[in-house]
Amino acid sequence: MHFNQSQIDRLVAFKQKDKFSAKAWNDRGLHPSRSELCEQLNGLFNSCADNLIDAVNANATAKQLKAVLKKALSTCNKPDYDTEEKEFIGDLFLELAAIIHIDFTSNLNKWLYGPVLATLFKIKNALNPEKIIKTIQHPCTNCGTTLETYIMRKELGIPEYGWYLVRCNNCKELNLLACGPDIKEIKFGNYEYVETLNKTDYTSYEQAVVRLEQIKFFRK
Repeated sequence: MHFNQSQIDRLVAFKQKDKFSAKAWNDRGLHPSRSELCEQLNGLFNSCADNLIDAVNANATAKQLKAVLKKALSTCNKPDYDTEEKEFIGDLFLELAAIIHIDFTSNLNKWLYGPVLATLFKIKNALNPEKIIKTIQHPCTNCGTTLETYIMRKELGIPEYGWYLVRCNNCKELNLLACGPDIKEIKFGNYEYVETLNKTDYTSYEQAVVRLEQIKFFRK
């Protein structure tokens, strides 16, 4: 795997952000966990990010990068966490996996749900694989992370109803995305969907951007 400065930058940004801040919990609709647990998890993820940075710098293979994630996950003692904490941990591992382009879903399913359910998930996915028709990419306006939207189904004649207001998983910046017409089903990638600005109210991109800036200001 060739050296990728973009991956390094994103891993550094991941390490620097306060992953378990009160705001991070509030954004998930949850009360913060005890500070000792948050500090322990923050240290775990920072260490994992450091190890991934070293691995990327060393041109590690995909298998070697995945091994770094697996080792970090193995240090998480599942009984120590409640359901919401485990899901939060899983989402952060997925965020790291997305940065280095590693499929870590099966490993996380096994950790979250046990080997039996994880196997059932794998069988279901094998029998009914999701087919991505197209991937639409937009750079985050703040950190430059490529925000990906997956087009799963298309149908002629469906208008583009609005602008998607989304929050970058990497830096939490609000972004405005457009996916175009004829889209019947989409899947959001490495960002959080916030709301849709209807095109009947915001007919042009410029109008939507003005509304985006208003939302950024008033929802601080």
